[in-house]
Amino acid sequence: MNQQLSKFKESLQKRPEHQILERTVTKNGVLASAVDYHAESKMTPVFSIDLDTGDVANQKQSGRCWMFAALNTMRHEIKNKFNVPKDFELSQNYTYFWDKLEKANYFYENVLATADLPTSDRKVAWLMETPQQDGGQWDMIVSIIQKYGVVPKSAMPETYNSSKSSEFNSTFNLKLRKDAVALRKLAAQKTTEEKLEAFKEELLDENYRMLAYSFGEPPVHFDFEYRDAEKKYHLDRNLTALDFFKKYVGWNLDDYVSIINGPTADKPYKHMYTVEMLGNVVDGRQVRHLNVNMETFRNVAIKQLQQGESVWFGCDVGKESDRQKGIMETGLYRKGELFDVDLQMSKAERLDYSQSLMTHAMVLTGVDLVDGKPTKWKVENSWGKKVGNEGFFVMSNNWMNEYCYQVVVNKKYLPAELQEVLKEDPKVLAPWDPMGSLA
Repeated sequence: MNQQLSKFKESLQKRPEHQILERTVTKNGVLASAVDYHAESKMTPVFSIDLDTGDVANQKQSGRCWMFAALNTMRHEIKNKFNVPKDFELSQNYTYFWDKLEKANYFYENVLATADLPTSDRKVAWLMETPQQDGGQWDMIVSIIQKYGVVPKSAMPETYNSSKSSEFNSTFNLKLRKDAVALRKLAAQKTTEEKLEAFKEELLDENYRMLAYSFGEPPVHFDFEYRDAEKKYHLDRNLTALDFFKKYVGWNLDDYVSIINGPTADKPYKHMYTVEMLGNVVDGRQVRHLNVNMETFRNVAIKQLQQGESVWFGCDVGKESDRQKGIMETGLYRKGELFDVDLQMSKAERLDYSQSLMTHAMVLTGVDLVDGKPTKWKVENSWGKKVGNEGFFVMSNNWMNEYCYQVVVNKKYLPAELQEVLKEDPKVLAPWDPMGSLA
């Protein structure tokens, strides 16, 4: 080993730049030393298609990006139809409450389904690692809305725990793991299904209480009162959440489908996929993905934007991005050049070797088309106005190709052959497949 170390030192000393780079990186860090000014200068926030979507929301210290992004696409629709003020929001706390309650029930069902397996089994270990969390997928928010509807933020505002979720999540996961112990013991004793259901109902009653104390109890009926952007007064009385969704959003959610780009060998394009044990509402909408190449992926997003409708999308936001400046560009940091090492991996390799997966959901609200081809995209984030350009980011088309994994579009924008593929039974992927990651 000493002989090897001598060779390493000698190799370093032969590099004339090594002392300069050592001083630079030790003082400034890797990213500041590797940043490419020229890449940053190309990310001007100007777009040929630029939707007016109002103010940016703020998920604060919670992992609800998928929920914020979905509700943001819907509030864009409400803004266009009803001229609500630019700071109007749908209640993220309302859908959060129901998602937590449903995820607990979904967890119990999976615990019972795997009760005959040892705790060392990978599926059981995967379940117990995170019984529930803030993250989710598009089809999961659809399940919540189809069952419970949506309400304006005025009907169920944020609370301490919805905006800063770690305390509640750690407490709730403690309870769910303890409940799993009890459920597995009852299953091992061959307890009847009737008694298991009765016990599960007791647990869910406790969960409802915990959620009500932490997030407030969701309204059954409410009034929607507002002044529109022209200061005209409106009052809509005695609404339910399902009434509100039908009247103010009005989408057929079954028309909106998840399109992914997962270029790994186990997922041929033009086929449907789902993920085992992934969901929230028992017997709710199944998580389903149509895998396509990047050209199709981009084109369907562009078609929806051209029709004036924003696009929910999922990506690996932390890769090659500057959070504060709101820039996502593959050439932003030249880390390989800085260290003179090859750091290039294909998108498929990054997925297969745990270097990347979907970590965050946002909304596409614009795109810059040059000669019909996209060069950069406008992104509405949910981290408030203090990051990016008043909360909006710029994403290069190259970055989309490498680090975007999912868009949600109306199926009418798909080619006819892919609309047919939507009807096929999906291949079931393992629970830990990267396409099952929660934004």
